Amino acid sequence: MARSNAREYVRMFEPKLLTVLREGYTLSALRADAIAGLTVAVVALPLAMALAIASGTTPDKGLHTAIVAGFLISFLGGSRVQIGGPTAAFIPVVFAVIQQFGYGGLILCTLMAGLLLIAAGLLRLGMLMRYMPQPVITGFTAGIAVSIFSSQVKDALGLRMGEVPADFIGRWTAYGAHLATTQPAAVLLTVLGLAVIVGLRHRRPKWPGFLIALCVCTLAAHFLGPGAETIGSRFGELPASLPSFEFPHIPFERTFDLLPSALTIAFLAGVESLLSAVVADGMTGGRHRSNGELVAQGVANVGSALFGGLPATGAIARTATNIRSGGRTPVAGMLHAGFLLLFMLLLAPLMGYVPLAALAAVLLVVAWNMSEAEHFRSTMSAPWGDRLVLLLTFFLTVLFDLTVAIQAGVVVAAFVFMYRMSEAVELSSGAGESPNPRPDAAADGRETSQRDRLPAGVEAYQIAGPLFFGVASRLDHLLDQFFDPPRVLILRMRRVPVIDASGIHALRKLAERCRREGIILVMSGLQPQARNVVRQMKLLDGPHAPRLARDFDEAVALAAELTRVEGPA
Repeated sequence: MARSNAREYVRMFEPKLLTVLREGYTLSALRADAIAGLTVAVVALPLAMALAIASGTTPDKGLHTAIVAGFLISFLGGSRVQIGGPTAAFIPVVFAVIQQFGYGGLILCTLMAGLLLIAAGLLRLGMLMRYMPQPVITGFTAGIAVSIFSSQVKDALGLRMGEVPADFIGRWTAYGAHLATTQPAAVLLTVLGLAVIVGLRHRRPKWPGFLIALCVCTLAAHFLGPGAETIGSRFGELPASLPSFEFPHIPFERTFDLLPSALTIAFLAGVESLLSAVVADGMTGGRHRSNGELVAQGVANVGSALFGGLPATGAIARTATNIRSGGRTPVAGMLHAGFLLLFMLLLAPLMGYVPLAALAAVLLVVAWNMSEAEHFRSTMSAPWGDRLVLLLTFFLTVLFDLTVAIQAGVVVAAFVFMYRMSEAVELSSGAGESPNPRPDAAADGRETSQRDRLPAGVEAYQIAGPLFFGVASRLDHLLDQFFDPPRVLILRMRRVPVIDASGIHALRKLAERCRREGIILVMSGLQPQARNVVRQMKLLDGPHAPRLARDFDEAVALAAELTRVEGPA
């Protein structure tokens, strides 16, 4: 049995590439993967450069990330068609880390995030990612989109200013102060890039709109003259060489300061990669290995950091492009990385002529797609708790910090969930039919009404729902409802599926108060989980502990016997 469990555990992390090779890989499959890999590489080329520049570093870092991490994610991953690389979700946190700790701080942060992802996969936490509240995801995604948009104003308008501040308010204050330096050539190139991308999406959706827009804008910049800044004028000539190990000064003494950002990067990489894998499963009918995917993402981030790259994860848009182009195995993702390397070696001198305004246009479109405006509006029509979580996460992401936004969003979502659960739990005397009867209302073969079956001096209350810490306090006032305390109180618990430690504590307090007031407490119909917790936490120990009954009939009989023994009040 132990050996079988060990095999199952190891199988969770088996790369899908091995599965594909075991099934048999044909020449036709290679041909389809090569076409898909080339198509995705054409899409990824401008994105990788644009994302790196928006993150506060040089465009070659984005290309190195797409090459190294993209190859490792496909080579080791738990999805057949996942395409990995830098994504827009990382821009705010990467930009802030570089500004505060330098590029060496980002290397350390990415390394830690990779190790955290590997640990999460080995601990089989992949399933937990599915429980992230959707309003939190929508909120920080829309907030990141706004942050990306605001980060591109400088290049989109060609503003002559220094470093763009990291905070949202400071950024727009600086823009306002330098608005008079707007360059008409940059504005024209931004508008031209947007028009090409949007026009091609409507008329030729299968064409590589981003790459075509860069080519058109580069040609236009040649005729417009030196008014628009280019990749070459800001960063110099891109290196036409293989990615190499690069170790800038790494501030290991700032490890604890960087841990929150590393956790945020690991969280974003885990969530986005698994969301992308789920989307891919829906498009292909496949099934990914979530824990194996997390381990692959972790190894890819470690590899990216060792080669001087950026954080990486599965990219939903590029993965969808891979599927639509015919990619069906991890080989397509590996070839995509190979084609990007080839582009970098052959086209590096030409990339220096690309205007930054064209890359800004690409990221403005990315920001709009990422905002999911329709989904945001839809969530705003949800119950008040979901709206609160959405808006809180959104504004904290935009105005403060993504780490704070995620933490606050998850905590508030948990409190909203606890409130809803506590409201769903019913605590009733059973004097009449419930206004909202449940299918199991007559689970013990009787109507909900109880009072006509109770002996004199006996009261019964029914709990319906989980007895957890959000509900337990409601038991404190149960005895306050009686003018004359009963001699026996029956607590019907057939509809209590789960009890936690707070529920046991509340029952213990109720039992102690019953003892002080001379009331015998009887609990009936305990479910298996509740019965186990009651026994494990020794609620039934002691001479004045609550009595147990299998069902309500037995509880009524026991109460009648107890009242006879006790005699008249």
